Amino acid sequence: MKTINKAVETASDFADEALDKTTKVANQAADMVAEKGEQLRNVEQRLIKETGNYIRDNPITSMGIAIGVGFLLSKLFSVSDR
Repeated sequence: MKTINKAVETASDFADEALDKTTKVANQAADMVAEKGEQLRNVEQRLIKETGNYIRDNPITSMGIAIGVGFLLSKLFSVSDR
């Protein structure tokens, strides 16, 4: 009976260690994802601000770029529909 109890105790200890390691790795991964998400939000906000500034400073060029991109997208999608 002692052998079975020892085996169960050893298996339980091994499972606890494995769970602790898995939990630690999962928490590290979650922290990294949260950090990268914050970095992406910061980049997005910076790009929106810079784009708005560019459009305000260069309205005619911005309009030309928008028309050009719209034209290219319409050609791209009209070709793929055929």
